[in-house]
Amino acid sequence: MEEPKYRIRALHTDSTITVYQAYAPEIGLPAAREGRFPEVWQRERMTWVKPSFLWMMYRCGWGTKDRQETVLAVEISREGFEWALRRACLSHYERGLHADRVTWKRQLQRAPARVQWDPERDLHLQPLAHRSLQLGLAGEAARLYADEWTVSITDVTSLTRCIHAHVQDGDLDAARQLLPSERPYPVSEGVLNHLRR
Repeated sequence: MEEPKYRIRALHTDSTITVYQAYAPEIGLPAAREGRFPEVWQRERMTWVKPSFLWMMYRCGWGTKDRQETVLAVEISREGFEWALRRACLSHYERGLHADRVTWKRQLQRAPARVQWDPERDLHLQPLAHRSLQLGLAGEAARLYADEWTVSITDVTSLTRCIHAHVQDGDLDAARQLLPSERPYPVSEGVLNHLRR
């Protein structure tokens, strides 16, 4: 069966969804140790979370990029995740979805969250035909994410390196077996209508 172009795929439970981020060790290590983001984590800045592990690997280069060496799996409440989706605006203007550019820009400036749909990635980090959701959190949404929605934070840097080593060795089956079990995320009816064509 063909994968729909726009669908959230994620590791999730009945009450939580796991998203990924990568940080410099001075933020990532204490966050994983304490299970919450440290005070130095800037709550006033926009932060992007990714439900797709492989898209995060593409973004952080398997944890090799500068200041992205610590890869975190952040388990957050589904209630918080969907709060952000309902209040999000697409990060780009989409004819037919938005009334006009001025209206879209006004919505974008007011929204506490924004969404991008970028090509999902395979184990070689090459783009696939279907899209992966990136969720940007700013202002109120960033503070809620850091201080209320977060259930647990796990350092998955060693897992990242292990999977990457299997890919480099050409053992894609071994790499695939270690990937997080991402499956379609069941959003309530209408939650994504304003975020996709």
